[in-house]
Amino acid sequence: MSAISLGQAIVLGIVEGVTEFLPISSTGHLKITEGIMGIPVDDASVVGFTAVIQVGAIAAVLVYFAKDIGRIVTAWTRGLRNPEERYHHDYKFAWWVVYATIPIVLVGLAAKPLIDGPLASLWVVAGSLIAGSAVMYAADRVGRHKRGEDDTDLTDTMLVGCSQILALLFPGFSRSGATISTGLLRDLDRVAATRLSFFLGIPALTGAGLYELKDALGSGAGAAPLVAGTLVSFAVAYASIAWLLKYVARHTFNAFVVYRLVIGVLLLGLLGTGALSA
Repeated sequence: MSAISLGQAIVLGIVEGVTEFLPISSTGHLKITEGIMGIPVDDASVVGFTAVIQVGAIAAVLVYFAKDIGRIVTAWTRGLRNPEERYHHDYKFAWWVVYATIPIVLVGLAAKPLIDGPLASLWVVAGSLIAGSAVMYAADRVGRHKRGEDDTDLTDTMLVGCSQILALLFPGFSRSGATISTGLLRDLDRVAATRLSFFLGIPALTGAGLYELKDALGSGAGAAPLVAGTLVSFAVAYASIAWLLKYVARHTFNAFVVYRLVIGVLLLGLLGTGALSA
């Protein structure tokens, strides 16, 4: 028997698609949803399943930003052949994304037993939701929002890329929340910080999904639930990306901060009363 049924996979695909790129923690919401449905959050196949369906959300980013990605890849390939093209911001940005992905890969491999074990707890999720909301609130207030996407540099990209480690180690902190907050602290405007978060998520999350695929299938996660969850997460994530970019162009992140606090406190209450198992 698969640890996750087809119906549960569809529900988790929806949750993944809605929350992957909103700064509210997809991992946290997935673990909460799994807990409510009675799915063991630290089961190997469940951990693998959640990583694999993230690929559906990443595919949505690839489709949504296809023109931007094509432009960056073209600049990169031209720069490899022609040194005169290496001054171009897109060429340099392509390398920066590669450099900024290395730290999370190294930490992910080294800390995998902790990530899949003790840190895969709803207590950690609750605390991280609350802590991450405080960081986001401060970043949105302190950041001057004066730098656009073309102003990003290697330091911005490295710091934002390294901030993904917070979400890797502390599910509930939110990868997008951590990266956007770091971008805001670097004085990027809200749209630039959000777009940078998207681009840096592509290699990190795709790599995680592919790395977990073998374990997900080999540990009891059926192929049908995996396919269904991934397809659903793709469709929902595409709509979520379009909505978020329009939203942050006109609003602060206050609504996300409040939501995270409410969910975090509610989760602490459910865990503390024994209504939900960690």
